[in-house]
Parts: sequence; structure tokens; C-alpha cells
Amino acid sequence: MNEGIQIQEERITAEEYINFLKRTDLGSQYPKERFEERIAKLVNNVTISLIARNEAGLVVGVLFGLTDYVYWLYVTDLGVAREYEGQGIGRQLMKTAHDKAGGEKDIAVYLIANENAVPFYEKLGMKKAEDVMQYNHIEWTEFTVQ
Repeated sequence: MNEGIQIQEERITAEEYINFLKRTDLGSQYPKERFEERIAKLVNNVTISLIARNEAGLVVGVLFGLTDYVYWLYVTDLGVAREYEGQGIGRQLMKTAHDKAGGEKDIAVYLIANENAVPFYEKLGMKKAEDVMQYNHIEWTEFTVQ
């Protein structure tokens, strides 16, 4: 990982996260409906909020997760700014989140992977699962944060 990148647990504002989304491929994973309101709830309520910043303090990576600290960690968001991809930031965010949740011997990790991110997750040792149930009746108009 780039020497000047620092990862720490912190809450960021919805505005800072939205600005980060514009510089990542995560910006197309959210529905348009009530976008800003929902992002504000997200940044304030996730159990794990890990932020990677460069030397200038700019957010270059984010991992948000929900965990019970006993059995599971659900990663809701994992992204790295496009110009920082391939430097190990995503891998370090995942390792840090797994450790904070309770460690790989106790905590199972789940997430919904963007098709383009599947190879990344497979490199981390993750496998596609077929036993996940879904209930999804939300309003969802696709758009990309710009």
C-alpha cells in the first residue's frame, strides 16, 4: 500500500462521501430516489466506517460495514478512487474491517459485488454464494453520481 495512505475508523459527512463517489465506480450502485437523504443515513449509521486518506487528507478509499462483532460482517460499500486503484488500499480496508469485526477465524464476510469487482474479491479468497435470500421491493431508478 502507498506509504502516504492512512486508514482509520472515522465518520465522514454525506457531502464528503458523495464527492468521493464521483471519483470511484461505486457512484452507480445507489438508486436515485432520496439519494442525499439515504447517503446521510448511511454515513451516520454503519457499524464500521473505515476511511483511507492521502497525505493531503483527501478520501481515497472507503469501507462501510454492518457487523454483530460475533459471527458476520456485511460490507455495504467498498471503493477506491480510480487514480488509487491497484495499490492495495481495497485489500487493506477489507483486512482492517475483518479484524475490527472479530477476525477471520470468527467472522464470515458477505457483500454484493459489482460484476467488475468479482475478480478483486476472488483474489481475497471470497467465493460466490447461492444461499443468500433477498427481499427487494424498493424504488430503484439507476443513475451515476456526478
